[in-house]
Amino acid sequence: MASANDSRQTTKDAADQNFDFMFKLLIIGNSSVGKTSFLFRYADDTFTSAFVSTVGIDFKVKTVYRNEKRVKLQIWDTAGQERYRTITTAYYRGAMGFLLMYDITNQDSFNAVQDWATQIKTYSWENTQVILVGNKCDLEDDRVIPTEDGKRLADDLGFVFFEASAKDNINVKQVFERLVDIIFEKMNESVDANQSIVSNSKPSPLSEHPPPSQSGCSC
Repeated sequence: MASANDSRQTTKDAADQNFDFMFKLLIIGNSSVGKTSFLFRYADDTFTSAFVSTVGIDFKVKTVYRNEKRVKLQIWDTAGQERYRTITTAYYRGAMGFLLMYDITNQDSFNAVQDWATQIKTYSWENTQVILVGNKCDLEDDRVIPTEDGKRLADDLGFVFFEASAKDNINVKQVFERLVDIIFEKMNESVDANQSIVSNSKPSPLSEHPPPSQSGCSC
């Protein structure tokens, strides 16, 4: 169970306005793949198998330090059921990163990855970064999705791939850290590209002045 200190820290993170960037992240995938457990393990370092299906959408806030910057993560936990899909996709806009999750013991959840990926492409901005997560890798005896199949699908979709376990706390922190890192990488690429465009443009009366600073954050 979360301690009083954990609760106070979560409240402090949510109210804290002192940060360099704020990244909106979404966890998506079929119902019962472990999205809520994954979020609680990362945000509060707690785990329970008694979660009921998420109704609609919920979120937690966590502040981290990456690249000498203070980054406020707004992490949205989405419902996987079809009847909530319209609500869920409404939150895709403005998301800078997604964890697209399937359950390694559930073939249907893996088969649905392509459809979820299509939704990301349809409803989010083109530079959104995605990590494909094969969750519940602690259930090796019940595995039906080989690791190689997950890697192959991630490669086909252009996503980074991890297998993880919220229950055993395997790769949970690493998944979020990698997602934040690749968001930063894409932001830096965008800034470099914009600076290149400015430097290669025709001279103008203001060409001796530096271009306006760009944070790369659309929040």
